[in-house]
Amino acid sequence: MSLGLIGKKLGMTQVYNEKGDAVSVTVVSVQGNAIVQVKTTAGKDGYSAVQVGFDDQKEHRLNKPLQGHFKKAGVSAKKVLREFRIESDEKLPSADTSLTSDLFAIGQYVDVIGTTRGKGFQGAVKRHGFSGQMQSHGHMMHRRTGSIGCRSTPGLVWKGQKMPGHDGQVRRTTQNLVVVQSRPEEGLLLIKGAIPGSKGSVVIVRPAKKKPIKAA
Repeated sequence: MSLGLIGKKLGMTQVYNEKGDAVSVTVVSVQGNAIVQVKTTAGKDGYSAVQVGFDDQKEHRLNKPLQGHFKKAGVSAKKVLREFRIESDEKLPSADTSLTSDLFAIGQYVDVIGTTRGKGFQGAVKRHGFSGQMQSHGHMMHRRTGSIGCRSTPGLVWKGQKMPGHDGQVRRTTQNLVVVQSRPEEGLLLIKGAIPGSKGSVVIVRPAKKKPIKAA
C-alpha cells in the first residue's frame, strides 16, 4: 500500500472539464492531515508504515497515553488515526513531511474507503434486491421472503441465507475513481463519482491498487 490521506466527505457538486461537459464530483476535505508516527522494519515495530492523524480536537478529551503519543510526534491532538503500510523503508516519508491534497495528481486513480449510510432494519426486497412475490388479488405475501428451507435433503437452512435485517453501515471500498481537481490551498480533493458514506463522514483516500497509472 502507498501513503494516502484521511478526509471528510462534504457532499457532491458539478464541475466543467476542458470540453465543457459537466462532471459530477464528490468534494472531500483533507485539511489537517499530519504524520504522527513512522514505523520501520529495523525498529521495534518490524514493518514499514506511516501513522496519519486527522481532524484536530481538544487535548483534554484524550487519555494520557494518547496525549503523550501526539506530544512525542510534535502534532496537535487528532480525532482519527489511520495507518498506511509502505512497501519498504526506502519509500518511507520523513516525519515532518507536509500532507496536503497535492499528494494526488489531477487524473490519478484512487480508491476511497468509507462507511455506508445506515438504513436500519429492512426487508429482503430492499436489503438484497428480492423481486418479491405475486401481486395478484388474494395473494398476501407481496414483499415477504417466502420459503427458506425444505424438509428433504439437506433439511436445514444454509448459513448465510439472505434474510431481513440491519441494512447499511458497513465498510466499503469504491475503486478506480479519478481525481478531477486538487486544491492544496483549500485542502480539497474533487473526485469523480460517488463515494460511500453520508455528509460529514470520515473516508480514506489512497492510490488505486488496480490502476496505479494516471488517467490519460
